[in-house]
Amino acid sequence: MNIYAIRAIYKFELGRTWRTLMQSIASPVISTSLYFVVFGSAIGSRMVEIGGVSYGAFIIPGLIMLALLTESISNASFGIYFPKYNGTIYEILSAPISMREILLGYVGAAATKSVILGVIILITARLFVDYHIAHPVWMVTFLLLTAVTFSLFGFIIGIWADGFEKLQIIPMLIVTPLTFLGGSFYSITMLPPLWQTITLANPVVYLISAFRWSFYDVADVNVGVSVAMILLFMAGCLALISWMFRTGYRLKS
Repeated sequence: MNIYAIRAIYKFELGRTWRTLMQSIASPVISTSLYFVVFGSAIGSRMVEIGGVSYGAFIIPGLIMLALLTESISNASFGIYFPKYNGTIYEILSAPISMREILLGYVGAAATKSVILGVIILITARLFVDYHIAHPVWMVTFLLLTAVTFSLFGFIIGIWADGFEKLQIIPMLIVTPLTFLGGSFYSITMLPPLWQTITLANPVVYLISAFRWSFYDVADVNVGVSVAMILLFMAGCLALISWMFRTGYRLKS
């Protein structure tokens, strides 16, 4: 394995984060803080506890997931799209680097940036509401699994996109609405039975449910099922990326 190539791509992508610190870190943290102010303080003070957890604390896992999914997709998609856009993708494809090494460099950097953002939001949440983490090891595991899985998904979008506008279509029109409808701000048990069944078709429900369980031992879906869904989605992303590299699908600008 070409460790030098992986490290070069990884360091370059992380360096882009520090060059755009306001956009990469500060902006998502400020946006999430506003959610805490509006939903956690203003609305949360009028809400009853959900599953024995105060509303302000209840929404913390959902808000972290909202930021994590968005940033994982954005970081990975922009990371692989820009080389296509400016033509440097040819240098990568002609270099003695395998698909696995390219993937580790780009997805590793995107997942790292997302995890850093998630940790910062978790620390920031302490300024607004008290919370506890019942299963810290599982919390970190779900954080890493989600960051890697959706960075893989973002990598697919970056390869598929042939214009800047397409980089935003799926995150804005599909992923963000699914996150809001996936129990970020409420428990799906609060919905009528029919809508509970419909909501189970939303894959984001399983992510948020498992992540919230790691905090409070409260879950809308069985944790084992959630883990299986995450791993299934990850396997699907890896299989699709493998096909894209084998066929050369839109890898060139």
